[in-house]
Amino acid sequence: MKSNPLILGIESSCDETAAAVIRGRTLLSDEIISSAAVQAKYGGVVPEIASRAHTDAVDEVVSRALKAANVKKEELDAVAVTYGAGLLGALLVGLSFAKALAYALNIPLIGVNHIRGHLAAAYLEDEELKPPFVTLLASGGHTAVLYTKSETEFEILGGTLDDAAGEAFDKVARVLNLPYPGGPHVEALAREGKNVIPMPKMLKGQGGYDFSYSGLKTHIINYAHTMTQKGASWSAADLACSFQHAALDILVEKAVEAAKEKGVDTVTAGGGVIANGYLREHLQAACRRANLRLVLPERKRCTDNAAMIAAEGLIQFEAGNFSPLTLNAAASIPLR
Repeated sequence: MKSNPLILGIESSCDETAAAVIRGRTLLSDEIISSAAVQAKYGGVVPEIASRAHTDAVDEVVSRALKAANVKKEELDAVAVTYGAGLLGALLVGLSFAKALAYALNIPLIGVNHIRGHLAAAYLEDEELKPPFVTLLASGGHTAVLYTKSETEFEILGGTLDDAAGEAFDKVARVLNLPYPGGPHVEALAREGKNVIPMPKMLKGQGGYDFSYSGLKTHIINYAHTMTQKGASWSAADLACSFQHAALDILVEKAVEAAKEKGVDTVTAGGGVIANGYLREHLQAACRRANLRLVLPERKRCTDNAAMIAAEGLIQFEAGNFSPLTLNAAASIPLR
């Protein structure tokens, strides 16, 4: 197997059309064309609009990535592409392009689980990173604490029983009349408020590493509606701040607990919610107190990007796990 292979990553699972090139664990380029501004007009992602945007952008973004990396497509050793989970039409655009390119160049196609891509982003942050370690995953569709045994194997210690953390942020944003995407706007509003509104405790009295956000989300909805109906004054900033503390403090607490239980000295994190500034600061502080090394991808590596897909592609390339050209897109796939 070739050492330090040159891999192109392609990501098109939602509203970002992205391409990146890596040589081994060294990132050479990372390009994104986003349709988020268009989607914001509709208060969320419209699948048909996203698919059309990907169709228009995928050739250009791949060309940009190759040019920025100063490589020719003929030099590539493999093409890694997100095949799931995500919007089916959007996924098919990236997957179809990757299949055609891999076939034309006679190089391996590597289908990547989008969530595994988020986990692999840490390897680009620290090229010397090696398992075992504990990973905190927090995104729009998943929230979990994982024990990474090897680059290809991990154990799910606990996960969300209902809403994911990112999903809860989006729903709270709608209650507070904040624009799409909700997470960054809730975070910005929370900086103006105080943590003074009591929030329900997640799975009170239960141990383990599971999460539940449905009760917290419902509490926010009920609080806002009740106060409004009463004609009472209330602070949206305080509500956002109190929600953010309740939603994110538990993530930090359980990630650190898991690292101690497993006897590892390193914690990593991945997923769009990990871009939240409050979460990053408190995770860093908690790991320092616990004498744990934290490998935290920079913010743009937490949200959807192709660099993480290329990073996971490298792992699968080294393991010899290639995909057939008959690989199909999947709107939903298990975390494993």
